[in-house]
Amino acid sequence: MKMPVALLLLLALSNAIGINGEKSSGQCDYKPSLDPRPHSVSILEFGAVGDGKTLNTIAFQNAIFYLKSFADKGGAQLYVPPGKWLTGSFNLTSHLTLFLEKGAVILGSQDPSRWDVVEPLPSYGRGIELPGKRYRSLINGYKLLDVVITGDNGTIDGQGSVWWEWFNSHSLNYSRPHLVEFIESEHLVVSNLTFLNAPAYNIHPVYCSNVLVQNMSLSAPPKSPYTIGIVPDSSNNVCIEDSIIEMGYDAIALKSGWDEYGISYDRATRDVHIRRVHLQSSSGSSIAFGSEMSGGISNVRVEQVRQYNSFSGIEFRTTKGRGGYIKGIYISDVEMENVNLALGAIGDCGLHPDDKFDPKALPVLDQITLQNVTGTNIVIAGNFTGIQESPFTSICLFNVSLMVSTSSKSWICSSVVGFSESVFPEPCPELKSPYSNSSSCYSLLISYGESATASL
Repeated sequence: MKMPVALLLLLALSNAIGINGEKSSGQCDYKPSLDPRPHSVSILEFGAVGDGKTLNTIAFQNAIFYLKSFADKGGAQLYVPPGKWLTGSFNLTSHLTLFLEKGAVILGSQDPSRWDVVEPLPSYGRGIELPGKRYRSLINGYKLLDVVITGDNGTIDGQGSVWWEWFNSHSLNYSRPHLVEFIESEHLVVSNLTFLNAPAYNIHPVYCSNVLVQNMSLSAPPKSPYTIGIVPDSSNNVCIEDSIIEMGYDAIALKSGWDEYGISYDRATRDVHIRRVHLQSSSGSSIAFGSEMSGGISNVRVEQVRQYNSFSGIEFRTTKGRGGYIKGIYISDVEMENVNLALGAIGDCGLHPDDKFDPKALPVLDQITLQNVTGTNIVIAGNFTGIQESPFTSICLFNVSLMVSTSSKSWICSSVVGFSESVFPEPCPELKSPYSNSSSCYSLLISYGESATASL
């Protein structure tokens, strides 16, 4: 007797992720050594004053310059004791631990002259908000190896309110800075800290590999414009786990470059694992893919997620001219509460950096599997609006139960092909293809080193 499709899928997924939900292979493989550094200094030794008023940029820069000499001696730690340490932007060095003690608060200066201005990222071609250059982030790493930012629940506060006011009033000369940005760096850890009030992004690894973000609390006010929590950008082997993220816009957003610049740079975001996170996004999505995804996004696994009080829960964003792809995405065990749009895939989302983009560069959205998703007080179950010239394919929904709070249309679908089983409310016809067309729902599991789908 032929087994039901849902049971076959469950068996395959159980083999792929382990009977207790543990990963058997493929992602979150980066397990950094967090042994104490053999050398340690306090920021006090470099004249810093923790009164919340004295500017300590020079002290941070001098301390890190000194610690750079220990890079080939096992690395070093910069210790930040309790106090309020006001600073402008500064750069880290390799083999460094920046440790914030309980009660230590690094404050970002609200004077824009204290934030350096730098060239745009090559995969974007301009600032994300304004043409031309952009403000450097508060804490930066460029071509670094083995860097840890951690502590005993210390705090980094971007004091973003002035940046939000300038953004809303169109008074900025350059795109806003982030709290922490790593570029072309490897073996990075950000853990055990609280981040508050980022001017724009909180944590932005771009062109990086082997990144662990763990045990973090990130927050910005609901009305803070386009504030985002964690943005893996053209980066690989990224793990985000055991964190609480509450943002004005997106909680977690995966990106990989913008139109012709991202296509030319050609570096995907791939091998990402997100698990055990609580997410809230006031005007954006708790988990967003794109819309800047021209380098591609693939092999992403999301599990054990709670989303609440958000405009949207999970959203895939792209548009004509982006090129690139979003494929091989597996999302499971998601709980939603008070979410306007539970699931979305939108093919006309986002602007273009300039008029040089190729409108014939059509993105591909394929092999997206969502399983074990529940939601209460949902307004719209799903909006899957693809691109007529490049329809979204293999959108697969299994065991999805969404309690829609109004009598409005629960599903919106066009230019999309998918498969569903055990979905409530009843999905649109485009998401109910016959079982014979559903085999591509499972093929992404092969990327995790499994062949469990071969017998399906």
